[in-house]
Amino acid sequence: MGANLSNMENAHKSSNTSSHILTFHSTAKWKAHFDASKEVNKLMVIDFTATWCGPCKQMDPVIRDFAAKYTNVEFIKIDVDELMGVSQEFQVQAMPTFILVKKGKVVDKVVGAKREELQKLIEKHLNV
Repeated sequence: MGANLSNMENAHKSSNTSSHILTFHSTAKWKAHFDASKEVNKLMVIDFTATWCGPCKQMDPVIRDFAAKYTNVEFIKIDVDELMGVSQEFQVQAMPTFILVKKGKVVDKVVGAKREELQKLIEKHLNV
């Protein structure tokens, strides 16, 4: 599994230059980032994912597309196996789960690989 994880990290790093997807590997760094985000009225889409999850892999290119399209939205990827406490805080029970947050509050949630539903919710909360 270690080799897969490092390959995944490299893939995210290369895509981050064009698409602004943040990946957190430490609960402390995530909490600091999340606390800071409460001060800004910016939509945050948190993608709770797992390396073994097929539908999550299907959504990867979708999230990259959305991140490139919605440049004023912050996209965050959190591996549920890596940051279990964070996924428990957000009551994530299935993958992928997308949590939409604004000023530290959950405003919407999509469970499953539902591209259209996620896009509608991003657009709904974008300018609210």
